[in-house]
Amino acid sequence: MKKIGLAAALGAALLLSACAADPAEQPNPVGTWGVTEQGKPQLVLEEGGTLHGTDGCNRLVGTWEETDGKVIFGPLAGTRMFCEGVDTWLSDATSAKIVSGSLEIFNAKDAAIGTLKHSE
Repeated sequence: MKKIGLAAALGAALLLSACAADPAEQPNPVGTWGVTEQGKPQLVLEEGGTLHGTDGCNRLVGTWEETDGKVIFGPLAGTRMFCEGVDTWLSDATSAKIVSGSLEIFNAKDAAIGTLKHSE
């Protein structure tokens, strides 16, 4: 009876480990997110943890790191220009995650504030 219980426990452990998320299968956040159109937001996440882009009006620079499938942005520095009719929501970004090939952006209250599609 002990052998059956041990075999069942070993089988369950193997099954659970096979279902765990493989880091190699996690989407890679490195790349360009958004479009290059004037007045539109864009972020470029580079290897090594630096980023640059625009909120559609102001230039943004900063750092990023990935932790447990979530992208965490360091403080974003940016210019402070006024652009009439441009929503500068991206300057409030503190984190992001990749959902269905898009980068979903969150603010400091962990509220979703926008989405950027991956650019080819």
